[in-house]
Amino acid sequence: MTSPYHCPLRVGTRGSPLALAQARQVAGQLRKRCGRAAVLVAMATPGDGSAAPIERLGTTGVFTTTLRAALLRGEVDLVVHSCKDLPAAPVSGLQVAAFPAREDPRDALIWPGGTGLETLPRGARIGTGSPRRAALLRATGRQLRVVPMRGNVGTRLRKLADGEADALVLAMAGLSRLGLSGAIATPLDPSALMPAPAQGVLALECRAGDLVTAAALETLDHAPTRAAAITERGFLAGIGAGCSAPVGALAEVAVQTGAEPAVRLSGVIAATDGSAVIRAQVTGAASSELGGRLARLLLARGGAELLGRASHGAIDPPSLLPHR
Repeated sequence: MTSPYHCPLRVGTRGSPLALAQARQVAGQLRKRCGRAAVLVAMATPGDGSAAPIERLGTTGVFTTTLRAALLRGEVDLVVHSCKDLPAAPVSGLQVAAFPAREDPRDALIWPGGTGLETLPRGARIGTGSPRRAALLRATGRQLRVVPMRGNVGTRLRKLADGEADALVLAMAGLSRLGLSGAIATPLDPSALMPAPAQGVLALECRAGDLVTAAALETLDHAPTRAAAITERGFLAGIGAGCSAPVGALAEVAVQTGAEPAVRLSGVIAATDGSAVIRAQVTGAASSELGGRLARLLLARGGAELLGRASHGAIDPPSLLPHR
């Protein structure tokens, strides 16, 4: 009988170029860290098969449910998730065994003709498929016209080149993993565009009883990234929202020897039309409870009303709205 230590690990992944690049990166790290070979198993998800705005596809799991079901059926040994797409609620029988070191969590403005968000002309057309980015762009008061745009990174860059938008906002992490960092015009300060919770983080998930795979994955775990991811995901769970909600959070981790990592956690809830943005910050030991504390603070300050407005308002708000 072949030892499980010598069988290639079957790595479940979405089939997009970015997802495949992330899965290959994980496979390479597994070979380097623990000598385990890995093969990729690509799958299509509902989020990949539709061009509809993400908020029309449901609030959670549009990129993850198919992969998790295959993992539970034993068709793959582990799944590589973009952590910002991973629903906050755990799935019985599965565990996130590792959070590899985080890429840059910030968003990036890709604007061939300029240098930064503050120099974009009023009324410029900005392509994005993210309700969070759309809301925060509208909140700048620059009367930016949000052009709904989904598709993989290459598709969006082609649409930009074809003149469908004047600029794009994409994740720094995705551009870096695809070797497209040269396309970045300007990293955006989180004070303007707060990242999605756990943006730039990969989550490596396996079956709860698979100790062999879990041990291999744990060699890739990065403690500061785990601390940030757990705290930011605690915020998302406390908000009770999915990836279609206009919310963001970022944990800045200061690792302390012999103690729980200290975290400064910033968060934001925005109105879909950009008419209001509520921000707050808390500090404490890294934990899901700290994230929940920030969520409660923002909800109490008016965030609950904004999220209610976001969930019941127009799915496709006007593309040109003044800042109020």
